[in-house]
Amino acid sequence: MPMTDAPVPAISGLLRAGAPEPGRRLLRRAAIAALLGLGLSTASHALPSFDEVRREHRSSETVLLSREGEVLQRLRTDSTVRRGPWTALGDVSPALRTALVLSEDKRFYEHSGVDWTAVTSAAWGNLWNTRTRGASTITMQLAGLLDGDWRQGPGGRTVVQKVGQAVAAQVLDRRWRKDQILEAYLNLVPFRGEIVGIDALAQTLFGKAPHGLDAREAALAAALVRAPNASPERVAQRACGVLQVMAPDDVAARNCQDGGSALQLYTASVLQRRQWAPSEGVAPHFARRWLALPQNKNREQVRSTLSAPLQRFAVASLQQHLRELQGRNVEDGAAVVLDNATGEILAWVGSSGTLSQASEVDGVTAMRQPGSTLKPFLYAQAIAEKRLTAASLIEDSPAHIPTQNGLYIPQNYDRRFKGWVSARTALASSLNVPAVRTLVMVTPDAFFEQLKRLGLPLRESGGYYGFSLALGSSEVPLLQLTNAYRALGNGGLYRPVSWTLAPTGSRMSRMAGGKPNDGEQTAGGEAPVQALDARAAYIVGNILSDNMARAPTFGTDSVLATRFWTAVKTGTSKDMRDNWALGWSERYTVGVWVGNARGDAMHSVSGTSGAAPVWAEIMGFLHRSTPSRAPQPPAGLVQQQVQFGAAGPGAAGQGLPLESARSEWFIAGTQQAVFAMDHVASDAGSDRNSSRNHARNGAGLAQAATQNRSVQPVPVRISRPANGTILALDPDIPPDRQRVQLIARQAGMAAEQDWRDGRLRWRMVTQRIAAPVQPGAAAAGGAGTSRVSEVTREIGRGSQVGWLPWPGRHRIELVDAAGTVLDSVQVEVRGAGALVAGPEEIRGTRRR
Repeated sequence: MPMTDAPVPAISGLLRAGAPEPGRRLLRRAAIAALLGLGLSTASHALPSFDEVRREHRSSETVLLSREGEVLQRLRTDSTVRRGPWTALGDVSPALRTALVLSEDKRFYEHSGVDWTAVTSAAWGNLWNTRTRGASTITMQLAGLLDGDWRQGPGGRTVVQKVGQAVAAQVLDRRWRKDQILEAYLNLVPFRGEIVGIDALAQTLFGKAPHGLDAREAALAAALVRAPNASPERVAQRACGVLQVMAPDDVAARNCQDGGSALQLYTASVLQRRQWAPSEGVAPHFARRWLALPQNKNREQVRSTLSAPLQRFAVASLQQHLRELQGRNVEDGAAVVLDNATGEILAWVGSSGTLSQASEVDGVTAMRQPGSTLKPFLYAQAIAEKRLTAASLIEDSPAHIPTQNGLYIPQNYDRRFKGWVSARTALASSLNVPAVRTLVMVTPDAFFEQLKRLGLPLRESGGYYGFSLALGSSEVPLLQLTNAYRALGNGGLYRPVSWTLAPTGSRMSRMAGGKPNDGEQTAGGEAPVQALDARAAYIVGNILSDNMARAPTFGTDSVLATRFWTAVKTGTSKDMRDNWALGWSERYTVGVWVGNARGDAMHSVSGTSGAAPVWAEIMGFLHRSTPSRAPQPPAGLVQQQVQFGAAGPGAAGQGLPLESARSEWFIAGTQQAVFAMDHVASDAGSDRNSSRNHARNGAGLAQAATQNRSVQPVPVRISRPANGTILALDPDIPPDRQRVQLIARQAGMAAEQDWRDGRLRWRMVTQRIAAPVQPGAAAAGGAGTSRVSEVTREIGRGSQVGWLPWPGRHRIELVDAAGTVLDSVQVEVRGAGALVAGPEEIRGTRRR
């Protein structure tokens, strides 16, 4: 029952009335009795029990627990006060308990809540206007902390508050033990500023637990109780008095009253410390996101899906690897581990911690360019749409794709081209040009919609990114990208990640790997969505687990080759700003990113030296005692032996098969036995009906195996310059030093392969604009008609020619010995003093 001050004015009014002296004394006694009775009644009903106080205690910190119950992170969640967890009296330094009793309540263990000796001394001092210590005991102060009605205001306590506080102290002393009173007081008393309780004080000012405080630190803590916000000199003076009584032989107690003493200097230093960091642990980024959710508010401990051993290993692995890359301008990284079956987040490493200059940036949710890590989804879509099979041949050669903004010229990571390769080799070896050619078939808009179905939060449209979307020109977070790879591991089923543990005993909580049924719901209650064709997802997983298919780029002994079954893809963004490694096993999906949060380029960090070693270490830790088996193929897939035709003339390995014969997976109806560019082997055991069914089912093979048996010549095209090239002449450089190489190659030939054909000829065709035929026509007011003609000039022979460019707009033609135009490109040469027709005016033949 709350106490009010209403009776006080009425009683004081009677006392001020002109009543006789005996009557006034009687009224005073009645008033005191009424106040005591009212205070006793109020205190008996308002004061809680010790267990209630301890149960209602709320720390300003929230502790994040792992799924095993281990502490992963401590995070401050209350910005109004700094209060630690409840500290038992047995966990408090004996020196502090002694110092507090000596400073605040010397007869604490003797009185019954109110020290009447101190009250008498204080009353006598007030009568003679002498300064004495206050009479408030630890029990009385605790009563004021427990009930706001007894708390001292800016103008001091009223008579009613003083009486009520005394009564409440006596009630507390009868109901609680002395150790409980002292324990509650140490946990509730404010010390300095926002610091409340002994745990917060010890952690903030001394950087240690309460049980570790020595005599000097205990004296400072006791001095702060009486005057929390006093000056350092005042606090040191009071601490000196306590220390001299408690430990007179202590070195710090000697001459501590002198100005500039060691105790004063130490006190000034301590009061400026803030050693208790607002966050501490191995999962700060996850804790900030998880604890900010409404269901986790006002909770001291929150359990998470993270695995403590895995989280600590992932943090250590990332930091160790980044230290090994020191000197290559890379300092940031992130890693996330998901459970394939439940979608639970098992590890979340947002940054490299102290190694980073931007450790607060969460690399798991930051938007970064994914590089080649989007290719698996592109090939899966092309295979599902029957535009490709895993054995389809795609040309890896220089490509010049016209766009609205000019030519798009993709390059491979090593700046080399492999010629004709299968889709399996192109994806596993992460070749860029075949991926762009595949996107030309799929279209950027359709691929964009596919990525959205997989949960990737792309900010723009497919048309905005264009064909560069195949190479990861968009920006995506590591968390969503890893979850999209998890969908590949789950047969194309997409489900959001789960932040909460699945109910104990449920099939989803057993973490047994495997895939839930199509209708099974996740822990979050959302049913899975078939975002990718299950057959295409299996084929892509089979490709990404093929160590031999990735050998042309990564070799056969790369870090990606694990001793258990995994499927993995690496990626590097433009200018080496981001490096990725993502993949899955039977039970887990792991995603790793390394780079710089500020966007700086790394130095000589490849897919296998950047994120891949961390990915491999985390995967090895996950399967240190657990096997990982290859998934079973879904219905609708067939496996067939395939052979490949021979490489064309001039190509590396001329006459040998483009790739070795192997057993390949196909979506039923798209299988065939032979894949070649210019012919199909006369034997090879091929089946015409199989080929016809393949074509009838719409399985377009991009520039792949022809289905007739006639030998067709390999086309020759202009490799350099690209169509639409604009050249600018430099007047300060001699013209003969500005020659441009004209290069012709057979289709599918790698750029580094040497190929010569002296029968080829190069021609330059330039438009010539002549003046009007009759010179006087314009002067006479006539319109005068200009004549446009073409001037053709042969500029060289052979497959490679050094051409001296001449200002103007030209068409470069490549012709064979019979004069047939094999290929042509448009070029523009800019420079001072440009002539319309150039040197053809001197030696040129008009084209007829």
